[in-house]
Amino acid sequence: MNSMSELAIGLQWFFMLYFIGINCGYLMLNVLSLGSLKRYVESHSLDDLPRSVSGFEPPVSVLVPAYNEEATIGGSVRSMLQLNYPDYEVVVINDGSKDGTMDALRREFALVPFPEAYWQRLPAQTVRAIYRSTSHPSLRVIDKENGGKADALNAGINAARYPLFCGVDADSVLERDSLKRVVEPFLEDPRTIASGGTVRIANGCTVDNGFLTSVGLPRNPLALLQIVEYLRAFLFGRLGWSPLNAVLIISGAFGIFRKDVVVAAGGYRRDTVGEDMELVVRLHRLHRTRRIPYRIVFVPDPICWTEAPESLRVLKNQRVRWQRGLSESLTMNLGLLFHPRGGAAGWLAFPFMVVFEWLGPLIEVAGYVFMITAFIFGVVSTEAFITFMLVAFGFGLVLSVSSLLLEELSFHIYPKPHQIGVLLLMVIVENFGYRQINSLWRLWGLLLWMFRSKARWGDMKRTASWQSGGGGAKWTACVADWFS
Repeated sequence: MNSMSELAIGLQWFFMLYFIGINCGYLMLNVLSLGSLKRYVESHSLDDLPRSVSGFEPPVSVLVPAYNEEATIGGSVRSMLQLNYPDYEVVVINDGSKDGTMDALRREFALVPFPEAYWQRLPAQTVRAIYRSTSHPSLRVIDKENGGKADALNAGINAARYPLFCGVDADSVLERDSLKRVVEPFLEDPRTIASGGTVRIANGCTVDNGFLTSVGLPRNPLALLQIVEYLRAFLFGRLGWSPLNAVLIISGAFGIFRKDVVVAAGGYRRDTVGEDMELVVRLHRLHRTRRIPYRIVFVPDPICWTEAPESLRVLKNQRVRWQRGLSESLTMNLGLLFHPRGGAAGWLAFPFMVVFEWLGPLIEVAGYVFMITAFIFGVVSTEAFITFMLVAFGFGLVLSVSSLLLEELSFHIYPKPHQIGVLLLMVIVENFGYRQINSLWRLWGLLLWMFRSKARWGDMKRTASWQSGGGGAKWTACVADWFS
């Protein structure tokens, strides 16, 4: 009996200290983010004046991988073709779509066959044909056999003409100046090899002819909850690591890279569902271990708007996939962890991701189950249980509120007071139920990875009610399985 009591006390203290540790870790990121954001806002306070770097922006290849995007591809490509950037090309990679994606591109952009040399520097499935647009000279389309998103991006890199490439999801919309802003780190520091911008939820917004015309909030509660989640993940999760050169994730929806560096690293791995994170972690590992100076940067105000899942099934599939991708990215690059030359990436960010993001779902779910069960059976005292709940819920609530307020004070994305009120309400709801359900989904993704079940992207049903104009009425589309 004594041994059982000692075990219960030990577990109680373990879970208590773990939850304290994870919240203190995120508090550290908050503090780092505050300083970084302050410096960034101050340095860009004169953006209305002529910029010293204007006119010196390097040319960029915008890569748009697409699979079964018939309903959305026209509006997305139109958006890419209207960016405020002096010299860039748009390369759409049709990854063996089974719907009318290629037909939609032909109709919309007057495509004609374009025989050109295709240098396969990175592994990718067979390219069937390359087309150019007669109405938009900067647009080319690659039609290839299906191989998955990473495979499509590799094919796009093979065809890219410019020294920088920017990967953008086919269902996303960039703000007009986003490309300029995300390129700035490359102009400010020649060591920069990658930078990423912010991804925000487009549900509830209005897009006309490929560009965001008004910012609104979605009616769907799941999408609302994800707004709060995205604010915390991008503003604090990535901005906090950026000044330490320890950003381990650049979203596949909006990231820019030096082409020569990515080619030298072997391109995107095709055996993972987390190809975006894996590439970034691998770049850290290779540059650290080879003593090559570099910078990987997060820039907070270039915005990419994307649609969030609005059903529990689709959201679950997404989070399971993300957790698998995280597991694969970390285990494929364990050489970075505590490497003598690992720097902040290997000694701070990597172990943080392992303890709090990778193993976090397992420990968090076990902690909730143990503490609630032990309290019900009288193994844990009322005082200890209340303390645990305050740490688990109260601290998280404070962090979420601070991220929302800081974002609003800095960028004022949501202009109406009632929008802030709704988001503050979602902050409360998100911490009492949504985060716990998310932990269960992430745990499932971890278990699937552990037991080596086949990785699948699954179906993603999109409503895209935020699109209008130029064929953008309400539509439904299905992003089918790129790994089937």
